[in-house]
Amino acid sequence: MIRFDIITIFPEIFDSYFNESIIKRAQKRKLVKINIHNLRDSATDRHHTVDSRPYSGGAGMILKADIILKAVKKIINRKINNKGRRIILFSAKGKPFNQNKARELAKKYEQVILICGRYEGVDERVAKYIADEEISIGEYVLTGGEIPAMVVVDAVSRLIPGVIKNESLKEESFTLEDKEYPQYTRPEILEPGKYLKNCKFCPPKFRKVKFWKVPKVLLSGNHKDIDDWKKKNS
Repeated sequence: MIRFDIITIFPEIFDSYFNESIIKRAQKRKLVKINIHNLRDSATDRHHTVDSRPYSGGAGMILKADIILKAVKKIINRKINNKGRRIILFSAKGKPFNQNKARELAKKYEQVILICGRYEGVDERVAKYIADEEISIGEYVLTGGEIPAMVVVDAVSRLIPGVIKNESLKEESFTLEDKEYPQYTRPEILEPGKYLKNCKFCPPKFRKVKFWKVPKVLLSGNHKDIDDWKKKNS
């Protein structure tokens, strides 16, 4: 079992996503454990303050290193040694998250602590002294680390043995090439005009081709030709 501990100031954000579909079943079967921790619970003042103004001035507020340190200290599992634990801070300057990193987390660690930033950022001492690494899920700016945390939990969880039963999906999760190819399902021939009679403002692209057909090779039953087509279109 892998344990995720997520530190955030908006714990309710995760309720809906983690209580549906594969992630919900994985938790129920005790293959994955997800704990959400409210950073404000580690603040001791009356207002549960977790941020402060940056030194030297600047816009916005910065999450405090001392509060994050307290939060991390509380949730470190003593039964897991340091080699089995990974502390991750989500940051725009972090290393890009990819499938190889997901495999590494799934294979090597029993506890993954995810620190979600907010506001203008996080005190740099969190990255320097607390986190093992900084991760980014893309070259764009988000309002916080909660969505990246969901991405990491989802990507890593599906690699845990037993989480996904379907063999084809399991193969997809562990493939070394990580290639995708176009996929189709019924109907074999789709006539979009039937659905667009009263759609005067639908994009012209919808009507550009009268019949949307499945490639003939996928209907041929010739496995070699199908495999060649998939490789060519990956």
